[in-house]
Amino acid sequence: MNLRPQILVVSSDQDHRRELTAILQKEGWSPLHASRLTECQDLLAKRNISLVFCERRLADGTYRDLLSVVQAPERRVPVVVTSRLADWDEYLEALRYGAVDLIPSPCKPSDVSSAIAQAQQEDLGSSADTSSQSESKLRSVSASGV
Repeated sequence: MNLRPQILVVSSDQDHRRELTAILQKEGWSPLHASRLTECQDLLAKRNISLVFCERRLADGTYRDLLSVVQAPERRVPVVVTSRLADWDEYLEALRYGAVDLIPSPCKPSDVSSAIAQAQQEDLGSSADTSSQSESKLRSVSASGV
């Protein structure tokens, strides 16, 4: 099992995967790739994925299907959706379903960098929430003498 956090690019469009991969490599990442939701699920189970960039529509599903997989209580992985449309309504919908961001495709390096920073910020926030919840539970258990 690979313990180093990685970014996963999920897209049915080979040109889109190549373009996003080139941007991520310039940022110092070595992204993994999946062209289908089923491949993505397999990689998520076997690898230490820290962030997923997912095209809006895939050959065997959508980003919403992916979000239902990565939002399991035992393992939440941030997802950034990429879309050719990328209008305000679509952005709000993606956030409502649990994505950390939606960026236009073709992707700009500045949008990708910003999305990574947003995902890292949210990940830190959720870690802090989990940590404070754990500390609160620990205090209540200690206080009750259990």
